Amino acid sequence: MSKTILRGLSAAALIAGAMVFGSAAFAGECPAGKIVADGKGQADQMLAAKDVTDTVLASIDLSKEMIAAQDRQFRMRRLEIQPGGIVPWHSHADRPALIYVVEGEVAEYASICADPIVHKAGDVSVDAGRSHWWKNTGKKKVVLISADILHDKADTNM
Repeated sequence: MSKTILRGLSAAALIAGAMVFGSAAFAGECPAGKIVADGKGQADQMLAAKDVTDTVLASIDLSKEMIAAQDRQFRMRRLEIQPGGIVPWHSHADRPALIYVVEGEVAEYASICADPIVHKAGDVSVDAGRSHWWKNTGKKKVVLISADILHDKADTNM
């Protein structure tokens, strides 16, 4: 192949990649005009966990790492939410998390959004400083991978 064709293909690949990743960055966020003050969103503190499994895949004691964050664990978990299943109300004020939707579609009811936030496979939810709960409103299992920094080892929240 000529250098011109290779440059053209390379440029096309970069543009296509930017379009794919650029659009994914905005997926699964609070809809425009629906952001509210923290605590004015979709709170329901009475719901209990239902049809959800939470498996810790791995964890790292951060006090033993270069950052020496005492009493903190960096952990990765797999959550499976069956149809109709619920991850109950919990806070990320002291436990920032990145949550990747592996499969399915799930509704997040956040303390900062007046409407549910829909997350689809491939979306990443950034949860820091807010509270929320999740519900599988679909007919298929939802699989999430959550990476968070846990402070309170007795924290029973998902």
